[in-house]
Amino acid sequence: MTKYLISFPSGAMVLHDEDLQAVSDASHAVVEQAKAAGVWVFGGGIDESVPPVMVDGDGTVTEGTYPQTRQLEGGYAVLELPSHEAAVEWAAKFATACRCAQEVRAFGYDPAS
Repeated sequence: MTKYLISFPSGAMVLHDEDLQAVSDASHAVVEQAKAAGVWVFGGGIDESVPPVMVDGDGTVTEGTYPQTRQLEGGYAVLELPSHEAAVEWAAKFATACRCAQEVRAFGYDPAS
């Protein structure tokens, strides 16, 4: 089985205030479906109020991040699934619940795990 990252950036979710509760309820329902199906690994949203830091091997901490990941935010789910097709099916469920398209990426196989 492969782990898949299903995600979206914050800016993709454009909602009116009156829709927030419905979207929250719908997305939590999909999470519960994934848990019940035994495919849920981890998920959540990036806390955008906490700024990122870079940590070097010697422990030096520097504020900021890599330029190419400056916009890393939004919501994420990691599911363990039997196929890319299954990941696309779950992404469609999240897209419906969150009212925005979802990106699907596969994690590389780790033979040590």
